[in-house]
Amino acid sequence: MPDIHIHREHHLGLKEARKIAFSWAEKAEEKFDMECVYEEGDTEDTLTFTRSGVKGTLLVDARQFEMKAQLGFLFGAFKDRIESEIGDQLDALLNNKTAKATGRKAAAGADEPRKEKASAKAAPKPAAKTAARPKKA
Repeated sequence: MPDIHIHREHHLGLKEARKIAFSWAEKAEEKFDMECVYEEGDTEDTLTFTRSGVKGTLLVDARQFEMKAQLGFLFGAFKDRIESEIGDQLDALLNNKTAKATGRKAAAGADEPRKEKASAKAAPKPAAKTAARPKKA
């Protein structure tokens, strides 16, 4: 089975890194129909994610994210694309959090959610949708 390995360093501390991991898990559940289980530890957390053809873990600590995933046969053909998209999503979450922490604007594309929120105020609000937090074990 093809493996995906993504490593990202950060300077956010465990509390803020946890928030990013929760955000990533919510998106993975919503967009990719993943089942995510989040286990908090004293110095490191583990996010386990699964769905048919994919299983993996995201280790979260005060200084880094370490993702490892195994892809089944059908997803293996798309390994590079999947790895790139997951890396981009994690980078976007990290860039947005870092930018907010330092009071700077995030990299290109980070303003898009703000524009959507601004335009959403003029349009009628859709029915409220609640996002499920990852399950804690």
